[in-house]
Amino acid sequence: MAVSDSYRVYVLEQLQVVGTVTAKAMFGGVGLYRDGMFFGLIDDDTVYLKVDDSNRADFERAGSRPFQPYGEDSYSMKYYELPADVLEDRSVLGEWVLKAVAVARNSATARKKRPRSP
Repeated sequence: MAVSDSYRVYVLEQLQVVGTVTAKAMFGGVGLYRDGMFFGLIDDDTVYLKVDDSNRADFERAGSRPFQPYGEDSYSMKYYELPADVLEDRSVLGEWVLKAVAVARNSATARKKRPRSP
């Protein structure tokens, strides 16, 4: 789950295309935040963005794989690998990131609306 300093710096520079993106260390990786919303992560020098039914197909068409924190035999999380060509192309990257931020926001809103169990 290591993230090299140089990769972290590069990713943050690229992500500034959507405004201020911050990074926080988490479980050996790095969490990515925009306006306080956790929308992605970096693990093993790979960027993963939050997905749901609104954007998952974009990642699948690009051949991306889901984030599996404990290897290929582990469960998948709702984050998919950001294709390298998208990370390198800031004109496309912004769209992908903003979709992931919207997914994160919608997910947080849905959690708040769920009734609490007694």
